[in-house]
Amino acid sequence: CGKHHRISCKQRFDIFFGKDNYEILDYPQPQPDPIEFPGYKDKIKEAIKKTGQKSAFMICAGKVNGINVTAIASNFSFVGGSLGQHETECFLTAIQHAITNNNPVINFTSGGGIRVQENIIGLSGMARTTLAVNELKNNNLIYLNVLCDPTAGGQCASYAMLGDLNIAEPGATVAFAGRRVIQSTVKEDLPENFQRSETVLECGFLDLIVERKNLREKIGSLLSILLKKNSDINSVTDETSTSIEQPTKAAS
Repeated sequence: CGKHHRISCKQRFDIFFGKDNYEILDYPQPQPDPIEFPGYKDKIKEAIKKTGQKSAFMICAGKVNGINVTAIASNFSFVGGSLGQHETECFLTAIQHAITNNNPVINFTSGGGIRVQENIIGLSGMARTTLAVNELKNNNLIYLNVLCDPTAGGQCASYAMLGDLNIAEPGATVAFAGRRVIQSTVKEDLPENFQRSETVLECGFLDLIVERKNLREKIGSLLSILLKKNSDINSVTDETSTSIEQPTKAAS
């Protein structure tokens, strides 16, 4: 039917890399409940039990089209996929792994923003993840985002829009402020598909919309081209460089 349901991190990795055809990576565990927000510990325990994950993010190492990559995925079922200190540490570990191993990074984003129960510590994740992406690019490594439903709030305002290419799944909500907040502020009715990936693409904030079943093939092709690992691309490059050199030799 074309509906792209929200899925867990392991389901995401299984679909993209093949079932268990990847290595889950661990990350340092910060102190839980940093500001002792009422009820927060119970909420986290419930999320861990529900999802089987330690945080909303998971990271892994795998291969796409024969290319080693580091991947990050978010699970909306874990406190709305929100960004807290655990998720930030997970993200930073993925970026460091990519730099150490000279890997491109693929980030499957899905989350409702920053975790309010961690206050400024949660908010600092916006700056820390942004700096990490910049460090990745300083090392001339590729950073691809796949924006899944929903990608919103502070995540959309930081790492989720910093990709060398920003790809989205069909029908995904991609937004900073929520629809109701904007509508009540501007006092106008908004279009039906406002903040859907198709509209965001039309406005120039996305590069591609790709169905989930085609993501592996499409990203594999893009990485092959960007990393010049495609034999057809290399042969065209060789022919072009040869044709440029020949007139120079003739002239001399």
